[in-house]
Amino acid sequence: MLNKFKFITLILLLVSVNSCQDEYLERTPTDAISAADALASVENMQLVLNGVHRGLYSQSQTIFPGGNTARANNHYWKPLGDNLAGYLIHSANANNLSWRSAMQWNEHTIQTSLTSELLWYHRYNIILHANLLINGIADSGFTETAALNEILGQAYTYRAYAYLSLVQHYGRGYLIGNPSTDPGVPLLFSSESPFTSEPRSTVQVIYDQIGSDLDDAIAAFENGSGRTGSGAAAKSQLNINVAHGLKARWALSKGDWSTAATSAVAARDGFPLMDETDWLSGLNTNTLSEVIWGSHVIEAETTFFRSYFYLASNTFNGSQIRNNPKIADRRLVDAIPATDYRGKAFLPDAPNSNTSAANGEGGWANNTNPLYTTEEEFDDAIAAIKAEYGLVSGHNTHPYMHFKLKNANPGTIDPDDVIYMRTSEMHLIEAEARAMLNDITGAQDALRPLGEERDSAYDVTIFNTQQSLMDHIKFQRRLELWGEGFGYTDKIRWDEGIDHAADGGSGASEVLYQGAYQVDRPSINDDWIFKIPQAEINANPNLSSGDQN
Repeated sequence: MLNKFKFITLILLLVSVNSCQDEYLERTPTDAISAADALASVENMQLVLNGVHRGLYSQSQTIFPGGNTARANNHYWKPLGDNLAGYLIHSANANNLSWRSAMQWNEHTIQTSLTSELLWYHRYNIILHANLLINGIADSGFTETAALNEILGQAYTYRAYAYLSLVQHYGRGYLIGNPSTDPGVPLLFSSESPFTSEPRSTVQVIYDQIGSDLDDAIAAFENGSGRTGSGAAAKSQLNINVAHGLKARWALSKGDWSTAATSAVAARDGFPLMDETDWLSGLNTNTLSEVIWGSHVIEAETTFFRSYFYLASNTFNGSQIRNNPKIADRRLVDAIPATDYRGKAFLPDAPNSNTSAANGEGGWANNTNPLYTTEEEFDDAIAAIKAEYGLVSGHNTHPYMHFKLKNANPGTIDPDDVIYMRTSEMHLIEAEARAMLNDITGAQDALRPLGEERDSAYDVTIFNTQQSLMDHIKFQRRLELWGEGFGYTDKIRWDEGIDHAADGGSGASEVLYQGAYQVDRPSINDDWIFKIPQAEINANPNLSSGDQN
């Protein structure tokens, strides 16, 4: 049946997919391609892929028609996972781009919010363009070549990536529900009007489709040409490592521990762990050795005050950060061993310079840190932090503020890369999977390289039971991947709620966090599931109000 995907959802792609009047996907620079020519050659198919690559980080209306300037796609979706999970903690009241509203759980729980609508819109745009390539290659009659297989592998990987994102946000978690009956999202296989889709499929059906797409992607990549180019731009291209990495995430989220472990090993092949210098450099470039996949944000497509670093990095020169420095959970930071260099990325003793801080302790008059006995010492400490990290005069400081994510040019609004997949994550996936298989030695072996690189006194052998290993793996994920957006899906997989008050408190303000200060675990609280956009329900004849989460 015709799926209209009206409004800011898929129907808007009718303009770019089926019209020869306008450019197709690549709008900046002018190497655009019309829909009529999109499948005419391998070179043109690559242009389609290049458009999808840029669509990952562009403002949502720039590459894919429609959307809204208030979201720059993965610049927003990536840190959103830690914003929702209470990992990326706000220290003051600032709501640029609805970032505070999202933190307070007043975005994804509302079916008319931009967050609910645009995440759906963006992921289905990716699926539609993946379908265009997959279907077009199947019907093209082109001779199979390595270059064609490389494009096909990327298309299948993109479709799997988008469906995994959709089902993990708009469906109940696989491990905490009944996937064979829980509603997932609609499947879409068409690549041209009338965009026939299915009704809402079960979580299991969507997971099966993801698995099939990833297997097809890996098979295509095995006969592909490999990534082209070099440097940061090359890692914008998906490759066989990315497909294995997504398969590891997919398998972990469904409890297929053996597949998760073996896929994680395959994903990290050829991408060695970063050393201390690189880890502390700010995670702002794809050129870091362990980056498997990331968006290389070109200057012509910079999103300025819509970027990941605007929302999450304390060195960005934007009001969201200057007025509201982001802090880490003090329970996590206080648990970092002194021998672990990752602790250097967090400043528990930073003075609270913000007189509008949510905890009411901003400014010298409210100082509670005994390190600062005079106002001069207090002000000197603020000045030293600003000088070391390149902050401008308007930047506030706050206890437990982080400098894990840092602009390459601090104190500016210059664009930086957005990293999606790292080797460290793959070590942690393998470790968790082997721990869940009760393979104690295997889990320790997976953790050892990561732990010994980060902590000069690391001894994995002290974690010698399944429970102690899992507790340690959770700690390592929260520390190593902090700020990179994994908190939301981790908490769903582990069936953990949010409690900023427990164990001495996280440092978050209950007045600021409101209903998100304490949230029941996902298995008993359906608010973890994103609302389907009301515009989609209104327009899609295969959905009704009864399909709303």
